[in-house]
Amino acid sequence: MAISGVDIGRATESDLTSILELQAANQPGLGGLLSAELPGARVAKMMRAMPLIVARRNGRVVAFLMNSPREMNDDVPIIRAMLDAYPATPDAYVYGPICVSEEERGQGLAQAMVAELRRLEPGREGVLFIRRDNAASLRAHTKMGMREVADFMFDGKDYVVLSYVG
Repeated sequence: MAISGVDIGRATESDLTSILELQAANQPGLGGLLSAELPGARVAKMMRAMPLIVARRNGRVVAFLMNSPREMNDDVPIIRAMLDAYPATPDAYVYGPICVSEEERGQGLAQAMVAELRRLEPGREGVLFIRRDNAASLRAHTKMGMREVADFMFDGKDYVVLSYVG
């Protein structure tokens, strides 16, 4: 899926600072909907373990899609809660978070990044969670062929678990 002026591909170490800046700009305290702010060391570890997909415009990261092997998330309570609600296949990976900069939304970047991930990880199940009140994200992920497989409560909030096969 080509988007004019945008390069979709695997992130490199040189993208890390831009990824962290975009993540910080989309935290709930600033009006964003990301569920977590991952430290740079963890993002770098994720990047080495699985494809972390980015969209670059003029060399600048404008969107990212993080992914990680499920065993890398044993220390993350909300992911443990998701996998308790829906155990997934043994080789499944955790999809997300995904983030598109505000000025780039609605251009198809999320779909293009997911298509690239599916190309790089064919046949593997991806599992993710979305807050039930994030209607835009639920619509977008359903449109990309992901299906609701479970739900769970965490910290007083209602979440939906979605799954797809690459």
